[in-house]
Amino acid sequence: MKSVLKSLANSIFLVLFIVFSSSTPLVLAQCEAETKTNGCHNYRESMKLKIIAIVAILLSSMIGVCLPLFSGQVPSLKPDRNLFTIVKAFSSGVILATGYMHVLPDSFNDLMSGCLPENPWRKFPFTTFVAMLSAVLTLMVDSFAMSVYKKRCGKALMADANNGGGLENTNVVPIDNFEHGHSHSLEMNDDVSSQLLRHRVIAQVLELGIVVHSVVIGLAMGASGNQCTIRSLIAALCFHQMFEGMGLGGCILQAEYEIKMKAIMVFFFSATTPLGIVLGIGLSKVYSETSPTSLMVVGLLNACSAGLLNYMALVDLLAADFLGPKLQTNMKLQAWSYVAVLLGAGFMSLMAKWA
Repeated sequence: MKSVLKSLANSIFLVLFIVFSSSTPLVLAQCEAETKTNGCHNYRESMKLKIIAIVAILLSSMIGVCLPLFSGQVPSLKPDRNLFTIVKAFSSGVILATGYMHVLPDSFNDLMSGCLPENPWRKFPFTTFVAMLSAVLTLMVDSFAMSVYKKRCGKALMADANNGGGLENTNVVPIDNFEHGHSHSLEMNDDVSSQLLRHRVIAQVLELGIVVHSVVIGLAMGASGNQCTIRSLIAALCFHQMFEGMGLGGCILQAEYEIKMKAIMVFFFSATTPLGIVLGIGLSKVYSETSPTSLMVVGLLNACSAGLLNYMALVDLLAADFLGPKLQTNMKLQAWSYVAVLLGAGFMSLMAKWA
């Protein structure tokens, strides 16, 4: 739990540091002129809309991430049921589309902006390069976390076996089958523990990527003085956060955290976008989304987030389920799950029209 809190807090502090470092008056005259030629700049009206956005996005985020958690109380929506598998496939499609249709294009727009020097930003595909490195780094974290856990767990199980753990039932186990039965039970326990750890790693890493992306989204909205843009973003971001929260909530449910840990992860997800809006409001006098430093920082952060989300959606969520025994042995459920993935990705892709 401490590692999760530390990683989430560090990601927020990193974004805050970058925001303050990017709040320098390095704004090109032509880019500054472009942002003020629009007739939609009204401070009072935009401030009202930002306050509405904070409340609406906070509520929609909480509803989205809490729905899967409370669905565990419904028998047909428990993790071992087919309906939960279909709902999870829908949520995985949402996260996949978030990476490809929302975060990645934003990074391209930032790093290919005419406000940045042509060399090197338009001479090299930094967005895809950083996204690729981010995906590989996520794989490394995923792999090393599992390896360390299995090594420690294996030592603990062997120590338990050597100390006579589990020997209390030897009177009902044939002597020639005892060694095989005992090793089989150890393997079963190890598999269950490894699967639970994998779900927890997935939930933590996925939330880390979403938190970074959410702060960046909120910062851009809070710093904007264009009420026309803010008005169209409110509804789109509410749906965006709700669907994204459903995906994260399903991962948190499978991780089987205690109620305190669940509450902390729900809070971090729900509060980051409103926090970003508040930060953007506070920095609106010195922060410009068209400044070269801001474009570089936000573009690179979005590229990192896109690589992480794409890896998590394809490898840890979709591939893990569709190549697993449950869907491989049930073609009907597999077909419905693919429909759910396409629906989730489709709805989230449609949201890219407005956000």
